[in-house]
Amino acid sequence: MDIDIDKDVCIGAGQCALTAPDVFTQDDDGISALLPGREDGGGSPLVREAARACPVSAITVSETVS
Repeated sequence: MDIDIDKDVCIGAGQCALTAPDVFTQDDDGISALLPGREDGGGSPLVREAARACPVSAITVSETVS
């Protein structure tokens, strides 16, 4: 799974961190960020829900193609 956060679009609402706190956090400026080691979502079933919860659609989730 590939997770992309468009930091230019993110408004720091924090819905991703509330929905999937094991994957997302917020940096010092309040912008969404992935927790270290969670760049692939860590198998969390809540990653896609966190992307849907983003009010500005700053998070995209796609499947990794091998």
